[in-house]
Amino acid sequence: MKLSVGDKYESIIQKSDLISRDLSWVKFNERVLDQSKKSFRSIFEKLKFLAITASNMDEFFMIRVGSLYNYLDYEKERIDYAGLREEPFKEKLMKDCQRFHSDQQQHFIQTILPELHKEGISLLNVTKLSEEEQETVRQYFLKAIYPMLTPMVYDGYRTFPILMNKLLVFGVVTTSPGERKDMRKMSFVQIPANIPRFFEIEQESSLTLIPIEEVIRENIISLFRNVEIESISLFRITRNGDFTLEESDDMDANFLEEVKRKLMERKTGRVVRIDIEEGYSKWMLNSLLERWNLRPDSVFLTKRVSMIDFSGLWQIVGNKHFRDRLPQIPAPVKPLSYPEEGKADIFETLKERDILLHHPYNNIDSILDLIENAADDPDVMAIKITIYRLAKDSRITKALLRAAENGKHVSVLFEVKARFDEENNIREAKKLQKAGCFVIYGISNLKTHTKLLLIVKKDDQEITRYVHLGSGNYNEDTARLYTDIGLLTTNEVLANDVSEFFNVITGHSVPSDYRNLITAPRDMRNQLISFIEEEAMHAKNGLSSGIFIKVNSLEDSEIIHALYRASQQGVLIKLIVRGICCLRPGRKGLSENIEVLSIVGDFLEHSRIYHFHNNGDTRTYSGSADMMVRSFDKRLESLFKVEAPLLEKQLMNILSYNLRDNANSYTMQEDGTYLAKTPAEGEAKFNIHQEFFRLNANDVYNVKLVEEKLTVPPSEG
Repeated sequence: MKLSVGDKYESIIQKSDLISRDLSWVKFNERVLDQSKKSFRSIFEKLKFLAITASNMDEFFMIRVGSLYNYLDYEKERIDYAGLREEPFKEKLMKDCQRFHSDQQQHFIQTILPELHKEGISLLNVTKLSEEEQETVRQYFLKAIYPMLTPMVYDGYRTFPILMNKLLVFGVVTTSPGERKDMRKMSFVQIPANIPRFFEIEQESSLTLIPIEEVIRENIISLFRNVEIESISLFRITRNGDFTLEESDDMDANFLEEVKRKLMERKTGRVVRIDIEEGYSKWMLNSLLERWNLRPDSVFLTKRVSMIDFSGLWQIVGNKHFRDRLPQIPAPVKPLSYPEEGKADIFETLKERDILLHHPYNNIDSILDLIENAADDPDVMAIKITIYRLAKDSRITKALLRAAENGKHVSVLFEVKARFDEENNIREAKKLQKAGCFVIYGISNLKTHTKLLLIVKKDDQEITRYVHLGSGNYNEDTARLYTDIGLLTTNEVLANDVSEFFNVITGHSVPSDYRNLITAPRDMRNQLISFIEEEAMHAKNGLSSGIFIKVNSLEDSEIIHALYRASQQGVLIKLIVRGICCLRPGRKGLSENIEVLSIVGDFLEHSRIYHFHNNGDTRTYSGSADMMVRSFDKRLESLFKVEAPLLEKQLMNILSYNLRDNANSYTMQEDGTYLAKTPAEGEAKFNIHQEFFRLNANDVYNVKLVEEKLTVPPSEG
């Protein structure tokens, strides 16, 4: 029997002890799409998750598929974890992506459109409107759209136009009257990004949405007068957005200019995908494939009743008339407010005790208040912070500007290489620099991904250092949507570690050993492997052991093989990995004692927690780093130890709740597939999002109540 493309490589893939990073990512996006299929979700939630899958896929093609083409185009060798070389791997990856694309399309047509109709929302072509509505649309085209459109012809006299990344484009094939067919020309009409995705016609109980491409299609003849239109094809391209900075002797002097140059190159990067609507011109598509050196498996076909680019669905989700249909996020706990005391002084509170924050269940206001208070407090002498991504209208930027104006020393490490935020970060960094802040624009060959804040304050002739360490960005927008961990402390050991780390980042310093901080690229991989090996030794010697880890991604092969060896010694290992997981759980003789869960739900699971049982002398860390090659070798990262017994138990409780969840969880199988976890017979539904919001301020700070609520994970292998 002849094997299909998928079957041809499946036996090779399954023999590998590691799972492909990219194939694993496609499985993650399948889990996101599965959220859009959940029957309990409203149509607007389903639209949201479908839009997220589209944005995810765009980034995947720009970065991961773009990176793969960097190997293919320059004939560089690459063997994937799946055991496949470049060409066979691309063949397998495109097959999986095509399957996912078909699943998206089918879900939209069979589920989304009918449910929208039930809600009184219709997606219509112009021809299905009343005459009065058609005239309204025509006037909108003439006044708002027509002046913005620029047809660009390609023929023997004109160069091929630059088509922009991720914009909808009409490819129009034309001939002049009386010309032979082989004299036909291609013209391109790009739809500007600042035109709304849908033209809306609102009535009392209904909303009609006309996709903007249908508005233009109906009127496109006005752009091509006195020629014959042979075909009109709607398509969209995705370009390679993966770039690395070329290091040189004068790199530091030209760092910003090099980043800007690479951003310009991204706009004209290699085309890696074509989305095109059915009924396209074969002549035009073949010409594009030849020009961009693409094969047919990089072409993704969309049905006319569907849409190219589901990320446009955000316009429906954000419609003012339907916002109340989305589930409301419960008000987060404000951990520094007490009903009987009023609002506590944040500086005094931190001198009394450390505070562990779990976002979004605890809101980010505590951190924002701390920075804003520091900016205005005359006793604060210095503020140091690392910034990776900021909110659009950031309170943090405003506070730092005010602090500089108030004469405080402000040091900001702005990572200008944060992917797709580069331009915004450069702009914000320059604003701070002009105000007198000491700004470091990242480090040329490393990304600064660590999340650190240090405030130095003089109190009654005594210097106190206030520290925040976290897993998430200093971004008040994403803090409402991402789960993250943060620690606020005045602990002198951590303060010394953080001060030392800032000296390493901003100056030319070789650090002495940190006491409660593990950093990358210095020693994080080796330190984590040593912790894993100690658990294996405990298990081998009959002592209690256990490893419980929650991360976004697990990809580093050295870490994975250390976990395999620990499993073979009998260590119980439970991993909660939201996205990419290259480890195979449950393989006989390799990983029988390893379980992997993925949680995909209302919030983006972004927390990182590492817990090692260590025969009862536990080690528990949180921080910015996943277990990936880039985290260990190409980024400045940090993990901080949580020593306070109560706070450590809170982190273990978070792990426990994650392991108990049966509403948002998927169990990873040995072959790399995932099964949705559901309540067993007689078992109650346990949704971690709901459960965490039920915890109130007293739960967080009353030791007795917290300890009564704890369900610590089993610790013995």
